[in-house]
Amino acid sequence: MATYIVVFSGVLFLAVVGTPLARKLGLRFNAVDQPDPTRKVHTIPTPRLGGVAIFLSTLIATLLLGEQYKINQVAGILVGSTLVSMLGLWDDRFSLSPWLKLLGQFVAVGLLIVSGVSITSLRLPLLNYAATVLWVVGITNALNLLDNMDGLSGGIAAIAAGYFALMCNFTGQYLVGALSVAVMAACSGFLFYNWNPATIFMGDSGSLFLGFMLAAVGIKLRFPENVSFVTWMIPIIVLGVPVFDTTLVTISRLRRGLNPLTTPGVDHSSHRLTYVGLSRREAVLVLYCIAFILGLVALFITQASVLESYLMGGVVLLVGFYTLWRMERPPFWPPPQKDT
Repeated sequence: MATYIVVFSGVLFLAVVGTPLARKLGLRFNAVDQPDPTRKVHTIPTPRLGGVAIFLSTLIATLLLGEQYKINQVAGILVGSTLVSMLGLWDDRFSLSPWLKLLGQFVAVGLLIVSGVSITSLRLPLLNYAATVLWVVGITNALNLLDNMDGLSGGIAAIAAGYFALMCNFTGQYLVGALSVAVMAACSGFLFYNWNPATIFMGDSGSLFLGFMLAAVGIKLRFPENVSFVTWMIPIIVLGVPVFDTTLVTISRLRRGLNPLTTPGVDHSSHRLTYVGLSRREAVLVLYCIAFILGLVALFITQASVLESYLMGGVVLLVGFYTLWRMERPPFWPPPQKDT
């Protein structure tokens, strides 16, 4: 626990100090997110290099703890997360093809697998590798898609990392827990400046990095007191908010004949909550509450029997399907017409 406190305090300080510097860099190098009423909700130009502060503060903590980790695995996580973050940084400044970013993510997952960070619960190695690619690429992009409202992606990532750290503490995975604490602290420090009204955005450099890190930590989680055909669902439930949001916009855009990967828009769960009368802050807080509840469900499953776990997982799935169906209908969607 002392290690957690030191890591959290140090990374929080680095993020709080580093984020204003990243904001200045964003303004200086014109890495600025311009308003666009058809696809964005902010109304003033806002720098989007906050991810640099998140990345560097987490990186420093990981390097300081690096000698205590399995060097090949920590190298795979760091090099892979650096690659996706740098691709995001390039996109924040110059714009990058979504397909090229996706290719870079596949390369980063390959580095993870080669370093020994891979799903191992399936019978065949090929299935484990495929599941690893699907999980890491999916969560990496889910956090990126979730970055659509002030404080949302950073706050959800902090909550998920906090639950991962708590689970690691219960199971004795203190080094993986310390990495989770570093991610939580970096997001918390960034949120000082990203809470509505935000003065800086994390950009793709931050959201892709956070998604990759959380996916890698989710793979590293171990629950020796339970069985793998129960515990596989734990990281999915902890990250249930970005998983749901990505599923929602993917299905919604496909229904409308749009490409879900290359079509931005104001059709995310956070936007739809504002269409029924919530403010942006309230919409974000509602999603925070859902993330907290899902984390509690995941904690329950870590100790539950097989029957209890699948009953709880089934309830979560049914609620998710119902909410998805409901959010595709008025008053959540389509958005209300503005008076002209």
